[in-house]
Amino acid sequence: MKTRETGSSTRRTGRTYPLHLVLGIVGAVMAVPLLYAVLSGFKSTDQLSRNPIGLPDPWVTSNYTDILGSGSFWQLVGSSTIIAVGTTVVVVAVSALAAFSFARFAFRGREVLFTLFTMGLMFPFAVAALPLFLLLRSIGLLDNPLGVILPQAAFGLPMTIVVLRGFFREIPAELEEAATLDGCGPLKFFWRILLPMARPALGTVSVLAVVGSWNNFLLPLLVFNEPTWWTVPIGVQQFQGQYSAEYARVFAYLVLAMVPALAFYSVAERQLVGGLTAGATKG
Repeated sequence: MKTRETGSSTRRTGRTYPLHLVLGIVGAVMAVPLLYAVLSGFKSTDQLSRNPIGLPDPWVTSNYTDILGSGSFWQLVGSSTIIAVGTTVVVVAVSALAAFSFARFAFRGREVLFTLFTMGLMFPFAVAALPLFLLLRSIGLLDNPLGVILPQAAFGLPMTIVVLRGFFREIPAELEEAATLDGCGPLKFFWRILLPMARPALGTVSVLAVVGSWNNFLLPLLVFNEPTWWTVPIGVQQFQGQYSAEYARVFAYLVLAMVPALAFYSVAERQLVGGLTAGATKG
């Protein structure tokens, strides 16, 4: 018996070895450039030119400390945080209500309307850039954080509704019937029962919304003319233009610009994976 189990374990290990090898290669491809950027930020530009691959000698910490001591950098981080949180709140709140309607109510034209929402997944932002700019200018939302939050939320609706609708549809109808018999109306059922059960899916779409907003470059560039509400991606562009010859400082700035999004993703990784797994295994 022990021999049979040992043989089975060996065969499973042999079958998963290519997968582990592929994952290791992919991980290295993603980690090596990041590690190179981190180490390059600890060099001077002269070191980077003479020894681009080796370790810093000496280690130049001023590239990082000067940026961290700059008030403009933290202003960019604050602006990005406010816009990301605002976008996430709007897109999750609106999408949850819309997905609840699509999943739990039968009305004429439901599937047609849902199809229109899903078609938004194929609609690139670049196509809407000029009309959106004219619209925001006409209603006075240029140089206003709402000019970024609302369009980002609108473009995030299709994916979020698709994810949440699939999750809401898997909630047993018997649970809703029992809640109705107990005097629970649709909105009360949605708020007290459905949303707590959908916590993994809500966490998943929230993580995607935050990271997508943090990395958005084109929309803030289109909306913000004044530096008051510039976000981190715009700050990276401006810093590269200002210190185009000081590559080490640019590397340090790029690393620090990535840290908040990476930190948030690492903290929320379990919630994201849990939500995707729950959605994949239901039904």
